[in-house]
Amino acid sequence: MKGNNPNGAEGTEVLQDRLWAAVTSRDEHRATDIVLTALEDGMDAETLLLDLLGRVQAKVGVEWAANRLSVAQEHAASAITERVIASLAHHPAVRTPPALGRVTVACVNQEWHVLPARLLAEVLTLRGWQVDFLGAQVPTPHLIAHLHHHGADAVALSSSLPTRLPDAHAAISACQAIGIPVLVGGAAFGPDGRYARMLGANAWAPDARAAAQQLADGIPQPSLATGRQQIDDLPHLADQEYTLVARAQGQLVKQVLTQLEAGFPAVAAYTAPQRERTAEDIGHIVDFLAAALYTNDDDLFTTFITWTAGILTARHVPARSLHSALTILATELKDFPRSTRLLDRARSALNSAPPSVGTPTGATA
Repeated sequence: MKGNNPNGAEGTEVLQDRLWAAVTSRDEHRATDIVLTALEDGMDAETLLLDLLGRVQAKVGVEWAANRLSVAQEHAASAITERVIASLAHHPAVRTPPALGRVTVACVNQEWHVLPARLLAEVLTLRGWQVDFLGAQVPTPHLIAHLHHHGADAVALSSSLPTRLPDAHAAISACQAIGIPVLVGGAAFGPDGRYARMLGANAWAPDARAAAQQLADGIPQPSLATGRQQIDDLPHLADQEYTLVARAQGQLVKQVLTQLEAGFPAVAAYTAPQRERTAEDIGHIVDFLAAALYTNDDDLFTTFITWTAGILTARHVPARSLHSALTILATELKDFPRSTRLLDRARSALNSAPPSVGTPTGATA
């Protein structure tokens, strides 16, 4: 690999191709060798983390969505990427003594997409911050307990799925209540950070480099507004639709699945694993509907529905079943005006837009 000028754009593309081949063939040793050799050849660690490992992992998500990688292949590739990151982070050449403040980096409760947070934690460590990386799905009470015991100049919260926005909101408010500012990032907050502003975060960053720069520039300290409630930030929650739909998720899934089985012989003939996967898909629909009710954002739900249609099409599953599921939900929720509006607009979008297997707002890291 020596002599390939890994610092140039062409060299980075060559490395991406080689790393892609290694992770998708489950060759962890080869993947690690590619990254560490590039480091020895002069490529800086931050570039390796974000422009090599990060981009290859993003491609893993795209290829899974297009049904060119199985779930098992996606998991194997992701696991290799995480171990390569660890090998790079532990290399003596990249160790940076902490000279700045302390930052706690964590994924919000129920958020399992940990790689964006891990990349941020490593970038901040490289830049001289003392980082407490708490990993995936950190319940808010545990996050606050950690902050009480160890302190922090700022908290960086990551979330990839909009369905986790209510949990993110609770974490943001809790951190601010003890005087610690919160920087948020990840696809869940929208490509322009719209949900970060809506939920009252002190700052939002579109990527790890921007997040590191914001922390270096300083994030304003929050006022100690204890006792702030969700409805104080989001007055539309007063209609209780979000709460009622979220609490009824299990019952709604059961009703939709039962009616799909009654109306479609093919669904009625599903095997137990097929029925389980269908129930999971319906559950995701209800979860995204609840998230759209929480944010009062129609686009959040319609974007997810059209993306889901593309995912089903790529897997040779008729997308008409999705339309039927939305119709059944609309009947079940006929007394909920915002839910009815969201479901009607989603069905209209499904009819007018060709399915896509790209990345929906907040669907992947």
